[in-house]
Amino acid sequence: MEFISEWLSEYDLNPTVVKYLSTIIMILFIAIICIAANFITKKIVIRIITHIVRNNKYQWDNILLDRKVFHKLSHIVPAMIIYYFSSTFQYFQHLIEKGAITYLIIVGLMIMNSLLNAITDIYQTYEISKTRPIKGYIQVVKIIVITLGIIVIIANMLGESPIILLSGIGALSAVLMLVFKDSLLGLVAGIQLSSNDMVRVGDWIQMPKYGADGDVIDISLNTVQVQNWDKTITMIPSYALISDSFINWRGMQTSGGRRIKRSLFIDKNSIAFCTDEMIEKFKSIHYLSDYMINREHEIVEHNTKNGINRSNPVNGRALTNIGVFRVYINHYLQKHSGINQDMTLMVRQLAPTEHGLPLEIYAFSNDVRWAIYESVQADIFDHLFAVAPEFGLRLFQNPSGNDLRTMMDEPRRDGERAH
Repeated sequence: MEFISEWLSEYDLNPTVVKYLSTIIMILFIAIICIAANFITKKIVIRIITHIVRNNKYQWDNILLDRKVFHKLSHIVPAMIIYYFSSTFQYFQHLIEKGAITYLIIVGLMIMNSLLNAITDIYQTYEISKTRPIKGYIQVVKIIVITLGIIVIIANMLGESPIILLSGIGALSAVLMLVFKDSLLGLVAGIQLSSNDMVRVGDWIQMPKYGADGDVIDISLNTVQVQNWDKTITMIPSYALISDSFINWRGMQTSGGRRIKRSLFIDKNSIAFCTDEMIEKFKSIHYLSDYMINREHEIVEHNTKNGINRSNPVNGRALTNIGVFRVYINHYLQKHSGINQDMTLMVRQLAPTEHGLPLEIYAFSNDVRWAIYESVQADIFDHLFAVAPEFGLRLFQNPSGNDLRTMMDEPRRDGERAH
Protein backbone atom coordinates (compact mmCIF):
# COMPACT_ATOMS: atom_id res chain seq x y z
CA MET A 1 0.00 0.00 0.00
CA GLU A 2 2.86 2.41 0.85
CA PHE A 3 4.59 1.58 -2.45
CA ILE A 4 1.41 2.34 -4.42
CA SER A 5 0.86 5.59 -2.50
CA GLU A 6 4.44 6.77 -3.17
CA TRP A 7 4.10 5.87 -6.84
CA LEU A 8 0.84 7.86 -7.18
CA SER A 9 2.32 10.82 -5.27
CA GLU A 10 4.83 11.33 -8.08
CA TYR A 11 1.96 12.53 -10.28
CA ASP A 12 1.17 15.46 -7.94
CA LEU A 13 -2.28 14.16 -7.09
CA ASN A 14 -4.39 15.27 -4.19
CA PRO A 15 -3.56 13.22 -1.05
CA THR A 16 -7.21 12.22 -0.69
CA VAL A 17 -7.30 11.01 -4.27
CA VAL A 18 -4.04 9.12 -3.73
CA LYS A 19 -5.51 7.44 -0.68
CA TYR A 20 -8.64 6.23 -2.49
CA LEU A 21 -6.81 5.25 -5.67
CA SER A 22 -4.20 3.26 -3.77
CA THR A 23 -6.97 1.44 -1.89
CA ILE A 24 -8.79 0.63 -5.14
CA ILE A 25 -5.57 -0.53 -6.84
CA MET A 26 -4.73 -2.69 -3.84
CA ILE A 27 -8.18 -4.27 -3.87
CA LEU A 28 -7.81 -4.98 -7.60
CA PHE A 29 -4.35 -6.41 -7.00
CA ILE A 30 -5.64 -8.77 -4.28
CA ALA A 31 -8.58 -9.76 -6.50
CA ILE A 32 -6.21 -10.55 -9.40
CA ILE A 33 -4.02 -12.66 -7.11
CA CYS A 34 -7.09 -14.54 -5.79
CA ILE A 35 -8.41 -15.16 -9.32
CA ALA A 36 -4.97 -16.28 -10.50
CA ALA A 37 -4.53 -18.59 -7.50
CA ASN A 38 -8.00 -20.05 -7.98
CA PHE A 39 -7.31 -20.53 -11.71
CA ILE A 40 -3.98 -22.26 -11.07
CA THR A 41 -5.53 -24.47 -8.41
CA LYS A 42 -8.53 -25.57 -10.51
CA LYS A 43 -7.02 -25.67 -13.98
CA ILE A 44 -3.59 -27.06 -13.16
CA VAL A 45 -3.44 -28.64 -9.69
CA ILE A 46 -6.90 -30.23 -9.86
CA ARG A 47 -6.21 -31.54 -13.38
CA ILE A 48 -2.97 -33.12 -12.22
CA ILE A 49 -4.76 -34.70 -9.25
CA THR A 50 -7.57 -35.92 -11.55
CA HIS A 51 -5.07 -37.51 -13.93
CA ILE A 52 -3.31 -39.29 -11.05
CA VAL A 53 -6.59 -40.48 -9.53
CA ARG A 54 -8.07 -41.76 -12.81
CA ASN A 55 -4.94 -43.71 -13.72
CA ASN A 56 -4.25 -45.65 -10.53
CA LYS A 57 -5.69 -48.99 -9.43
CA TYR A 58 -7.58 -47.66 -6.41
CA GLN A 59 -11.29 -46.86 -6.53
CA TRP A 60 -11.79 -44.95 -3.30
CA ASP A 61 -9.95 -41.87 -4.60
CA ASN A 62 -12.25 -41.82 -7.65
CA ILE A 63 -15.17 -41.46 -5.26
CA LEU A 64 -13.42 -38.56 -3.51
CA LEU A 65 -12.98 -36.95 -6.91
CA ASP A 66 -16.61 -37.54 -7.90
CA ARG A 67 -17.76 -35.97 -4.64
CA LYS A 68 -15.60 -32.92 -5.52
CA VAL A 69 -13.60 -33.02 -2.29
CA PHE A 70 -10.47 -31.74 -4.08
CA HIS A 71 -12.42 -29.06 -5.95
CA LYS A 72 -13.80 -27.64 -2.72
CA LEU A 73 -10.33 -27.63 -1.17
CA SER A 74 -9.32 -25.14 -3.87
CA HIS A 75 -11.63 -22.52 -2.31
CA ILE A 76 -9.34 -22.31 0.73
CA VAL A 77 -6.53 -20.58 -1.22
CA PRO A 78 -8.36 -17.27 -2.03
CA ALA A 79 -9.60 -16.99 1.58
CA MET A 80 -6.05 -17.45 2.92
CA ILE A 81 -4.75 -14.77 0.53
CA ILE A 82 -7.44 -12.30 1.67
CA TYR A 83 -6.66 -13.09 5.32
CA TYR A 84 -2.93 -12.56 4.69
CA PHE A 85 -3.51 -9.14 3.06
CA SER A 86 -6.04 -8.00 5.70
CA SER A 87 -3.33 -6.05 7.56
CA THR A 88 -3.06 -3.77 4.52
CA PHE A 89 -6.44 -2.25 5.41
CA GLN A 90 -5.87 -1.24 9.00
CA TYR A 91 -9.30 0.29 9.55
CA PHE A 92 -11.08 -2.83 8.27
CA GLN A 93 -8.48 -5.45 9.25
CA HIS A 94 -10.56 -6.93 12.06
CA LEU A 95 -13.70 -7.16 9.93
CA ILE A 96 -11.83 -8.68 6.94
CA GLU A 97 -10.17 -11.28 9.17
CA LYS A 98 -13.52 -12.28 10.64
CA GLY A 99 -15.04 -12.53 7.17
CA ALA A 100 -12.12 -14.62 5.88
CA ILE A 101 -12.25 -16.95 8.90
CA THR A 102 -16.02 -17.32 8.52
CA TYR A 103 -15.56 -18.19 4.85
CA LEU A 104 -12.84 -20.73 5.74
CA ILE A 105 -15.15 -22.36 8.29
CA ILE A 106 -17.98 -22.57 5.74
CA VAL A 107 -15.61 -24.08 3.15
CA GLY A 108 -14.39 -26.50 5.81
CA LEU A 109 -17.98 -27.58 6.52
CA MET A 110 -18.58 -28.11 2.79
CA ILE A 111 -15.41 -30.19 2.55
CA MET A 112 -16.42 -32.26 5.59
CA ASN A 113 -19.88 -32.82 4.10
CA SER A 114 -18.40 -34.02 0.80
CA LEU A 115 -15.84 -36.16 2.62
CA LEU A 116 -18.51 -37.85 4.76
CA ASN A 117 -20.61 -38.48 1.64
CA ALA A 118 -17.55 -40.01 -0.02
CA ILE A 119 -16.94 -42.22 3.03
CA THR A 120 -20.54 -43.45 2.75
CA ASP A 121 -20.09 -44.20 -0.97
CA ILE A 122 -16.80 -45.99 -0.37
CA TYR A 123 -18.33 -48.09 2.41
CA GLN A 124 -21.26 -49.06 0.18
CA THR A 125 -18.85 -50.68 -2.29
CA TYR A 126 -18.24 -53.41 0.29
CA GLU A 127 -20.65 -56.30 0.88
CA ILE A 128 -20.83 -55.61 4.62
CA SER A 129 -22.69 -52.35 3.90
CA LYS A 130 -25.87 -54.40 3.21
CA THR A 131 -25.85 -55.90 6.70
CA ARG A 132 -24.25 -53.01 8.60
CA PRO A 133 -25.32 -49.69 7.00
CA ILE A 134 -23.58 -46.58 8.35
CA LYS A 135 -25.58 -43.87 6.60
CA GLY A 136 -27.48 -43.06 9.80
CA TYR A 137 -24.26 -42.67 11.79
CA ILE A 138 -22.74 -40.48 9.08
CA GLN A 139 -25.81 -38.24 9.24
CA VAL A 140 -25.37 -37.92 13.02
CA VAL A 141 -21.73 -36.89 12.47
CA LYS A 142 -22.91 -34.32 9.91
CA ILE A 143 -25.36 -32.84 12.39
CA ILE A 144 -22.64 -32.59 15.06
CA VAL A 145 -20.09 -31.08 12.65
CA ILE A 146 -22.56 -28.52 11.25
CA THR A 147 -23.76 -27.60 14.75
CA LEU A 148 -20.20 -27.07 15.97
CA GLY A 149 -19.36 -25.14 12.79
CA ILE A 150 -22.30 -22.75 13.32
CA ILE A 151 -21.27 -22.24 16.96
CA VAL A 152 -17.68 -21.44 15.91
CA ILE A 153 -18.92 -19.01 13.22
CA ILE A 154 -21.16 -17.18 15.73
CA ALA A 155 -18.34 -17.10 18.28
CA ASN A 156 -15.97 -15.70 15.65
CA MET A 157 -18.41 -12.97 14.61
CA LEU A 158 -19.06 -12.02 18.26
CA GLY A 159 -15.40 -12.24 19.20
CA GLU A 160 -16.18 -14.66 22.02
CA SER A 161 -14.83 -18.09 22.89
CA PRO A 162 -16.88 -21.02 21.48
CA ILE A 163 -16.74 -22.60 24.95
CA ILE A 164 -18.98 -19.83 26.30
CA LEU A 165 -21.60 -20.58 23.66
CA LEU A 166 -21.28 -24.33 24.26
CA SER A 167 -21.90 -23.82 27.96
CA GLY A 168 -25.16 -22.09 27.12
CA ILE A 169 -26.41 -25.08 25.14
CA GLY A 170 -27.02 -26.95 28.40
CA ALA A 171 -29.85 -24.58 29.18
CA LEU A 172 -31.34 -25.28 25.75
CA SER A 173 -31.04 -29.08 26.04
CA ALA A 174 -34.81 -29.57 26.35
CA VAL A 175 -35.41 -27.46 23.25
CA LEU A 176 -32.66 -29.28 21.36
CA MET A 177 -34.09 -32.67 22.32
CA LEU A 178 -37.48 -31.54 21.01
CA VAL A 179 -35.98 -30.24 17.75
CA PHE A 180 -33.83 -33.35 17.20
CA LYS A 181 -36.37 -35.83 18.57
CA ASP A 182 -36.72 -37.73 15.29
CA SER A 183 -32.97 -37.77 14.75
CA LEU A 184 -32.32 -39.15 18.25
CA LEU A 185 -35.03 -41.78 17.86
CA GLY A 186 -33.66 -42.63 14.41
CA LEU A 187 -30.13 -42.98 15.80
CA VAL A 188 -31.26 -45.38 18.52
CA ALA A 189 -33.39 -47.31 16.02
CA GLY A 190 -30.50 -47.48 13.56
CA ILE A 191 -28.21 -48.95 16.20
CA GLN A 192 -30.81 -51.59 17.11
CA LEU A 193 -31.62 -52.41 13.47
CA SER A 194 -27.94 -52.81 12.68
CA SER A 195 -26.87 -54.71 15.80
CA ASN A 196 -29.82 -57.13 15.61
CA ASP A 197 -29.61 -57.44 11.81
CA MET A 198 -33.35 -56.76 11.57
CA VAL A 199 -33.38 -55.19 8.11
CA ARG A 200 -30.88 -54.69 5.32
CA VAL A 201 -30.80 -52.84 2.02
CA GLY A 202 -32.32 -55.21 -0.53
CA ASP A 203 -34.66 -56.98 1.94
CA TRP A 204 -38.28 -57.48 0.99
CA ILE A 205 -40.41 -56.20 3.87
CA GLN A 206 -44.14 -55.77 4.44
CA MET A 207 -45.57 -53.14 6.76
CA PRO A 208 -49.31 -52.71 6.04
CA LYS A 209 -49.66 -49.87 8.56
CA TYR A 210 -47.51 -47.67 6.30
CA GLY A 211 -48.60 -49.25 3.00
CA ALA A 212 -45.13 -50.68 2.43
CA ASP A 213 -44.65 -53.91 0.48
CA GLY A 214 -41.40 -54.11 -1.46
CA ASP A 215 -37.61 -53.88 -1.34
CA VAL A 216 -35.62 -51.68 1.05
CA ILE A 217 -33.56 -49.31 -1.10
CA ASP A 218 -32.11 -47.01 1.55
CA ILE A 219 -31.65 -46.82 5.33
CA SER A 220 -30.92 -43.34 6.67
CA LEU A 221 -30.99 -41.67 10.06
CA ASN A 222 -34.68 -40.76 10.05
CA THR A 223 -36.29 -42.91 7.36
CA VAL A 224 -36.20 -46.28 5.66
CA GLN A 225 -37.14 -46.09 1.98
CA VAL A 226 -39.13 -49.02 0.55
CA GLN A 227 -39.75 -49.34 -3.17
CA ASN A 228 -43.12 -51.06 -3.52
CA TRP A 229 -43.88 -53.53 -6.30
CA ASP A 230 -45.82 -50.84 -8.19
CA LYS A 231 -42.58 -48.76 -8.16
CA THR A 232 -43.93 -46.22 -5.68
CA ILE A 233 -41.68 -45.39 -2.74
CA THR A 234 -42.84 -45.46 0.88
CA MET A 235 -40.95 -43.59 3.61
CA ILE A 236 -41.07 -45.34 6.99
CA PRO A 237 -39.67 -43.68 10.15
CA SER A 238 -36.66 -45.70 11.32
CA TYR A 239 -37.99 -45.97 14.86
CA ALA A 240 -41.28 -47.43 13.53
CA LEU A 241 -39.39 -50.60 12.60
CA ILE A 242 -38.53 -50.98 16.29
CA SER A 243 -41.86 -49.97 17.83
CA ASP A 244 -44.18 -51.65 15.28
CA SER A 245 -44.24 -55.11 13.74
CA PHE A 246 -43.27 -55.85 10.15
CA ILE A 247 -42.58 -58.89 7.98
CA ASN A 248 -39.09 -59.44 6.56
CA TRP A 249 -39.05 -62.01 3.74
CA ARG A 250 -35.25 -62.40 3.82
CA GLY A 251 -35.55 -65.82 5.46
CA MET A 252 -37.68 -67.05 2.57
CA GLN A 253 -35.30 -65.59 0.00
CA THR A 254 -32.23 -67.21 1.55
CA SER A 255 -33.92 -70.58 2.21
CA GLY A 256 -34.22 -71.42 -1.49
CA GLY A 257 -37.97 -72.10 -1.30
CA ARG A 258 -41.14 -70.05 -1.33
CA ARG A 259 -44.24 -71.41 0.35
CA ILE A 260 -47.30 -72.56 -1.56
CA LYS A 261 -50.30 -72.74 0.78
CA ARG A 262 -53.60 -72.95 -1.05
CA SER A 263 -56.72 -75.11 -0.83
CA LEU A 264 -59.07 -76.85 -3.21
CA PHE A 265 -62.65 -76.86 -1.92
CA ILE A 266 -64.27 -80.22 -2.61
CA ASP A 267 -68.05 -80.55 -2.82
CA LYS A 268 -68.81 -82.93 0.07
CA ASN A 269 -71.69 -84.49 -1.86
CA SER A 270 -69.23 -85.83 -4.45
CA ILE A 271 -67.14 -87.81 -1.90
CA ALA A 272 -67.81 -91.56 -2.13
CA PHE A 273 -66.29 -95.04 -1.84
CA CYS A 274 -64.37 -96.22 -4.89
CA THR A 275 -66.21 -98.71 -7.09
CA ASP A 276 -64.43 -101.57 -8.88
CA GLU A 277 -64.58 -99.59 -12.11
CA MET A 278 -62.97 -96.59 -10.44
CA ILE A 279 -60.23 -98.74 -8.93
CA GLU A 280 -59.39 -100.24 -12.34
CA LYS A 281 -59.37 -96.76 -13.83
CA PHE A 282 -57.04 -95.43 -11.12
CA LYS A 283 -54.61 -98.32 -11.73
CA SER A 284 -53.99 -96.93 -15.21
CA ILE A 285 -52.90 -93.54 -13.82
CA HIS A 286 -49.11 -93.33 -13.83
CA TYR A 287 -48.68 -91.76 -10.39
CA LEU A 288 -51.20 -94.17 -8.78
CA SER A 289 -50.61 -97.59 -10.36
CA ASP A 290 -48.19 -98.95 -7.72
CA TYR A 291 -50.11 -97.36 -4.86
CA MET A 292 -53.48 -98.80 -6.01
CA ILE A 293 -52.11 -102.34 -6.41
CA ASN A 294 -50.39 -102.32 -3.00
CA ARG A 295 -53.28 -100.60 -1.23
CA GLU A 296 -55.90 -102.92 -2.73
CA HIS A 297 -53.90 -105.96 -1.66
CA GLU A 298 -53.48 -104.54 1.87
CA ILE A 299 -57.24 -103.83 2.21
CA VAL A 300 -58.29 -107.28 0.92
CA GLU A 301 -55.84 -108.96 3.28
CA HIS A 302 -57.10 -106.93 6.25
CA ASN A 303 -60.80 -107.60 5.51
CA THR A 304 -60.20 -111.32 4.92
CA LYS A 305 -58.14 -111.69 8.07
CA ASN A 306 -60.87 -110.09 10.17
CA GLY A 307 -63.75 -111.89 8.43
CA ILE A 308 -65.46 -108.68 7.37
CA ASN A 309 -68.60 -108.95 5.24
CA ARG A 310 -68.05 -106.61 2.28
CA SER A 311 -71.57 -106.87 0.93
CA ASN A 312 -72.14 -103.55 2.65
CA PRO A 313 -69.41 -100.97 1.78
CA VAL A 314 -69.68 -99.53 5.31
CA ASN A 315 -68.01 -102.64 6.72
CA GLY A 316 -64.25 -102.96 6.82
CA ARG A 317 -61.70 -100.85 5.04
CA ALA A 318 -62.24 -99.35 1.61
CA LEU A 319 -60.79 -96.71 -0.68
CA THR A 320 -62.50 -93.36 -1.17
CA ASN A 321 -62.14 -91.08 -4.15
CA ILE A 322 -61.04 -88.17 -1.95
CA GLY A 323 -58.33 -90.31 -0.31
CA VAL A 324 -57.01 -91.51 -3.68
CA PHE A 325 -57.07 -87.93 -5.00
CA ARG A 326 -55.04 -86.76 -1.99
CA VAL A 327 -52.44 -89.47 -2.63
CA TYR A 328 -52.36 -88.53 -6.32
CA ILE A 329 -51.66 -84.85 -5.48
CA ASN A 330 -48.88 -85.88 -3.11
CA HIS A 331 -47.19 -88.08 -5.73
CA TYR A 332 -47.70 -85.42 -8.40
CA LEU A 333 -45.95 -82.79 -6.25
CA GLN A 334 -43.10 -85.18 -5.45
CA LYS A 335 -42.41 -85.50 -9.18
CA HIS A 336 -42.95 -81.82 -10.04
CA SER A 337 -39.76 -80.07 -11.20
CA GLY A 338 -40.77 -76.78 -9.63
CA ILE A 339 -41.16 -78.09 -6.06
CA ASN A 340 -38.35 -78.11 -3.51
CA GLN A 341 -38.23 -81.72 -2.30
CA ASP A 342 -35.95 -80.90 0.64
CA MET A 343 -38.59 -78.76 2.36
CA THR A 344 -42.01 -79.54 3.84
CA LEU A 345 -44.41 -81.17 1.36
CA MET A 346 -47.88 -82.05 2.57
CA VAL A 347 -51.44 -82.50 1.30
CA ARG A 348 -53.94 -82.29 4.16
CA GLN A 349 -57.63 -81.95 4.88
CA LEU A 350 -58.82 -78.95 6.87
CA ALA A 351 -62.04 -78.65 8.83
CA PRO A 352 -65.12 -78.73 6.57
CA THR A 353 -66.81 -75.39 5.97
CA GLU A 354 -69.93 -74.13 4.25
CA HIS A 355 -67.82 -73.99 1.09
CA GLY A 356 -66.98 -77.71 1.16
CA LEU A 357 -64.01 -79.76 2.32
CA PRO A 358 -60.71 -77.82 2.01
CA LEU A 359 -57.89 -79.95 0.63
CA GLU A 360 -54.80 -77.88 1.33
CA ILE A 361 -51.50 -78.09 -0.50
CA TYR A 362 -48.54 -77.10 1.64
CA ALA A 363 -45.25 -77.10 -0.26
CA PHE A 364 -42.35 -74.89 -1.33
CA SER A 365 -41.26 -73.89 -4.80
CA ASN A 366 -37.56 -74.27 -5.59
CA ASP A 367 -37.31 -70.74 -6.99
CA VAL A 368 -38.12 -67.68 -4.86
CA ARG A 369 -38.47 -65.26 -7.77
CA TRP A 370 -42.00 -63.91 -7.82
CA ALA A 371 -42.87 -64.54 -11.48
CA ILE A 372 -41.50 -68.09 -11.48
CA TYR A 373 -43.15 -68.87 -8.14
CA GLU A 374 -46.54 -67.72 -9.44
CA SER A 375 -46.02 -69.72 -12.63
CA VAL A 376 -45.25 -72.91 -10.69
CA GLN A 377 -48.25 -72.41 -8.40
CA ALA A 378 -50.59 -71.72 -11.32
CA ASP A 379 -49.27 -74.76 -13.23
CA ILE A 380 -50.03 -77.04 -10.28
CA PHE A 381 -53.56 -75.79 -9.72
CA ASP A 382 -54.35 -75.68 -13.44
CA HIS A 383 -53.65 -79.39 -13.52
CA LEU A 384 -55.54 -80.20 -10.31
CA PHE A 385 -58.67 -78.28 -11.35
CA ALA A 386 -58.72 -80.20 -14.62
CA VAL A 387 -58.01 -83.64 -13.12
CA ALA A 388 -60.41 -83.54 -10.13
CA PRO A 389 -63.46 -84.74 -12.16
CA GLU A 390 -61.49 -87.85 -13.16
CA PHE A 391 -61.77 -88.92 -9.51
CA GLY A 392 -65.51 -88.32 -9.40
CA LEU A 393 -65.05 -85.15 -7.39
CA ARG A 394 -66.67 -81.76 -7.89
CA LEU A 395 -64.97 -78.53 -6.87
CA PHE A 396 -67.16 -76.10 -4.95
CA GLN A 397 -67.98 -72.61 -6.09
CA ASN A 398 -70.92 -70.35 -5.34
CA PRO A 399 -73.59 -70.42 -8.06
CA SER A 400 -72.98 -67.91 -10.81
CA GLY A 401 -75.54 -66.12 -12.94
CA ASN A 402 -75.04 -68.73 -15.65
CA ASP A 403 -75.75 -71.56 -13.17
CA LEU A 404 -79.02 -69.91 -12.10
CA ARG A 405 -80.02 -69.35 -15.73
CA THR A 406 -79.37 -73.04 -16.48
CA MET A 407 -81.48 -74.11 -13.49
CA MET A 408 -84.36 -71.93 -14.68
CA ASP A 409 -84.11 -73.19 -18.26
CA GLU A 410 -84.27 -76.90 -17.33
CA PRO A 411 -87.97 -76.90 -16.20
CA ARG A 412 -88.87 -74.93 -19.31
CA ARG A 413 -87.18 -77.50 -21.57
CA ASP A 414 -88.83 -80.34 -19.68
CA GLY A 415 -92.21 -78.68 -20.23
CA GLU A 416 -91.55 -78.28 -23.94
CA ARG A 417 -90.67 -81.97 -24.21
CA ALA A 418 -93.92 -82.90 -22.41
CA HIS A 419 -95.94 -81.00 -25.02
